[in-house]
Amino acid sequence: MRQLETKIPGVFVFEPTVHGDERGYFMESFRLSQFSDIARDINFVQDNQSKSRQGTLRGLHYQVNYPQGKLVRVLSGEIFDVAVDLRRSSPTFGKWVGEKLSSLNKKQLWIPEGFAHGFYVMSGEAEIFYKCTEYYSPEHDRAILWNDPKIGINWPY
Repeated sequence: MRQLETKIPGVFVFEPTVHGDERGYFMESFRLSQFSDIARDINFVQDNQSKSRQGTLRGLHYQVNYPQGKLVRVLSGEIFDVAVDLRRSSPTFGKWVGEKLSSLNKKQLWIPEGFAHGFYVMSGEAEIFYKCTEYYSPEHDRAILWNDPKIGINWPY
């Protein structure tokens, strides 16, 4: 699995090695040792799956007091996945990075704690799966406006 750093330190794209033939394919979707360099002591505690139709924009969500790191991948369809840096001490505070994730390219996006997360569905529908480092906590859930001009996300619609 290739590990590619994005323009925001700490946010990574993972490109799996896919072994395929006429019968189908096999790939590793997660290997703990891949994370040893970027997220020491990582502990995923919750897996989430959602399905949305074309044109749906979800996010930008984050949690106060119980921030979540997320490893996001697409099981079917295609999305534009976005992470916004909310770490006040970071030189990239308020900056965003986006990546097209799809069932065809099989890429995954690692979004560490301290980021808001959102996505836009580009295909007819998309099924998204993500591993989280903290439990969902509705009372700590917050959102940033998807079109906040200070952030200036260039959504692909």
